[in-house]
Amino acid sequence: MPLINRLAILGVGLIGGSLARILREKGEVGEIVGIGRGADNLRRGVELGVIDRYEHDPGEGVKGADMVFVATPVCTIPGITAAIAPFLTPGAIVTDGGSVKEEIVDACEPLMPAGCHFIGGHPIAGTEKSGVDASFSTLYKGKRCIITPTPASDRGALEKVTRMWQLAGSEVVLMDPVKHDKVVAAISHLPHMVAYSLVNTVGDYDGCDENILKYSAGGFRDFTRIASSDPVMWRDIALQNRTAVLEMMDFFSGRYAELRRLVAAGDGAGLEEFFTRSRQYRESIL
Repeated sequence: MPLINRLAILGVGLIGGSLARILREKGEVGEIVGIGRGADNLRRGVELGVIDRYEHDPGEGVKGADMVFVATPVCTIPGITAAIAPFLTPGAIVTDGGSVKEEIVDACEPLMPAGCHFIGGHPIAGTEKSGVDASFSTLYKGKRCIITPTPASDRGALEKVTRMWQLAGSEVVLMDPVKHDKVVAAISHLPHMVAYSLVNTVGDYDGCDENILKYSAGGFRDFTRIASSDPVMWRDIALQNRTAVLEMMDFFSGRYAELRRLVAAGDGAGLEEFFTRSRQYRESIL
């Protein structure tokens, strides 16, 4: 007996498609229904065997599903959840993959009809690519997935969502939604803000009378890879997690100002200490 009889995925791209692939490989899902507006992408999902069929209407797509995974941009998740709520089968669980949790959980949890449950989730995995062709079954292997239950969360629903991500290969961590948003603002959202800013800084710099981006080598390309991520997605994240993102950007500005002071003062000992401390933090996570 599979863990999930019918899985409905709203947003069959890298995140949703990769979850579908691994659950199918593990034999832990019966039918997979893809839901979205892009007919070409959905047809491709069927061709690849990622989904069994698809619907453009979200309400029709979630009918009969015991697990619904919303893998759409964060700003759309509450609206989509409101739209599908009247069509959910009793006992259905709705979960999501959004990288912002407080606003989503606060909005979506009260939308659930009697007997249905919302459990917030965030798989910390991804690439800069998108679409069902970018999906692969090992995306979540060895990665963390943060699940954000509340005092109102149903224990059985929480256990089922936890088991789903464990089957996908993730280490599951339970965390308060507010704490989650502060953590990801530091480890994910801030690095993207920095990468976008750095690429724009170098691209806009006109002190050499030519486009100096063409001279970028491996280090610059590796460091700024995430600046190739979907601008619309990151616009939504920056807006929805604004408070935590601003807190981290301000904290980063303080550290950057400290480094600038050391460079301006020609403080070699201070620079070495600054860089050594950074390397130690970096090595501690490897």
